[in-house]
Amino acid sequence: MIPSPSYSFSSSPETPILLLKTKSSPHDGYEEFFSAQGFNPAFVPVLEHRFNQPNLHIVKQLFESGSLSAGSDRKYGGLIFTSQRAVEGFARLISTEIDESITEQASHSLVLYSVGPATSRSLTTLRNSHLPHATVHGADAGTGAVLAQTILEHYNALYADADADTGTDTDTARNKPPLLFLVGETHRDIIPKTLTSVSLPPRRRIGVDELIVYGTGVMESFEGEFRAAVREGKVWLRGAAGKHGGRAMWVVVFSPTGCDAMLRVLEAGEGVGALRGDGRRIFVATIGPTTRDHLREVYGFEPDVCAERPSPEGVAAGIEAFMRRWKGE
Repeated sequence: MIPSPSYSFSSSPETPILLLKTKSSPHDGYEEFFSAQGFNPAFVPVLEHRFNQPNLHIVKQLFESGSLSAGSDRKYGGLIFTSQRAVEGFARLISTEIDESITEQASHSLVLYSVGPATSRSLTTLRNSHLPHATVHGADAGTGAVLAQTILEHYNALYADADADTGTDTDTARNKPPLLFLVGETHRDIIPKTLTSVSLPPRRRIGVDELIVYGTGVMESFEGEFRAAVREGKVWLRGAAGKHGGRAMWVVVFSPTGCDAMLRVLEAGEGVGALRGDGRRIFVATIGPTTRDHLREVYGFEPDVCAERPSPEGVAAGIEAFMRRWKGE
């Protein structure tokens, strides 16, 4: 089989880093960042996304009926996002299917919560173009658990005056509308559990309704493409001399989806391409704890790095710390 030209690393001294994601357009922050840091990034698309049009239509109806606007008919006080794909589906809906006068009116009292800087940037762009009065929160929240605490503090503060006026837990709960959480088919429940926890006083609890707006599957081409990329990476690794040769290759995993195929390819490796053992030079980083825990709990595999923040900088910091230890610095 002729190697894919997309995965030729032998002509470059820079460290290959396989990003198991679809390249974002027109610019990809991971490609730009790692290219500037002495890496040779290559994308291996894993996920195939399908938007749930009936449920996105529900969101459209919420806007058009005034259910997201302040007033007696309000059903939700804000929206929660923890994935770029959910933001993408929402953005397509807002920009192509709902009249701007409706979104502008709803945005006057709309709160948007997101996890991490990338999702927040996407929402901010959408806010600036179609939801001019909405507020975006969560750029500094690297995980769902942190975002849940952010929401508890911020959203409850918005209704602090109502708390004082009503004076009772029951009235407070009635005056504070729930939030709508736009999710994929596979998602963690840490945010709804935290916001509705019985350990919280009733007046602090925040209702959450989940709505699945996209589904995810593994692309049929993924395993073959990943195998081709790893094979080319091994050629690059064998070009180094010395104890470690100063060379290592990285695989960055962005989602639990496709982990089985990834591990099948890596487990088949030997020598420098082995997944386990002291001589291996292929290492695995995860974008955050959800994927790390999936690898641990389902496959008994411990990734070498788990980014503290779901960003290029967070991944790079983890890799740099690991490489210093690996090289004995």
